[in-house]
Amino acid sequence: MVEKLKIFNVEHQQIGTASRDDVHHKGLWHETFHCWFVSEDLTEIFIQYRSDKKKDFAGLYDITAAGHLTQDETVLDGIREVKEELGVAVTFDDLVPLGVIATSYVTAGFVDREFCHVFLYKFAGTLADFDLQEEEVGGMVTANLQEFRDFFKGEADALRVRGFKLGVEEPVDEMVGMRQFTLEENNYYGKLIDAMELRGIL
Repeated sequence: MVEKLKIFNVEHQQIGTASRDDVHHKGLWHETFHCWFVSEDLTEIFIQYRSDKKKDFAGLYDITAAGHLTQDETVLDGIREVKEELGVAVTFDDLVPLGVIATSYVTAGFVDREFCHVFLYKFAGTLADFDLQEEEVGGMVTANLQEFRDFFKGEADALRVRGFKLGVEEPVDEMVGMRQFTLEENNYYGKLIDAMELRGIL
């Protein structure tokens, strides 16, 4: 069955539906759901390592959990992505809305234009509490939230991440650069930081 997504004009008004393949070949605007986990004391942020098997952006660091919203879904349904990818059940009421961030990524044969509905979740657990969907997720790491802010505001050259990758015995403890993240060309992270600061998270 072909997965269909709602498509929009640049003003974020729905203009129809299209298959996921058409959306990415034609560069049609569509909606996604982003959920960032932070520790309850707001000192750490959880960062997904995308599976090396992924068709797009394999082996890059990414949003804690994210996914496309299909033609039958509203932003309220986005929480299914958290359960599927991370094995963690959350309710929509538990999420802190950070707004909509528009992103556009263009490469040969692939144009990704998204209206990203971004949320924050204060997570009481640890890295050991995730039950990752191996086809989608290759690991999980954390970073100090203030260092995350400084890195994406251009005040630091690298970011220290610590955690694990599936199938790798040694724990992850490395310094990573901007090119090791998805969405790094859109100032997505700068807008994310601004939204966190606006809501007193940072």
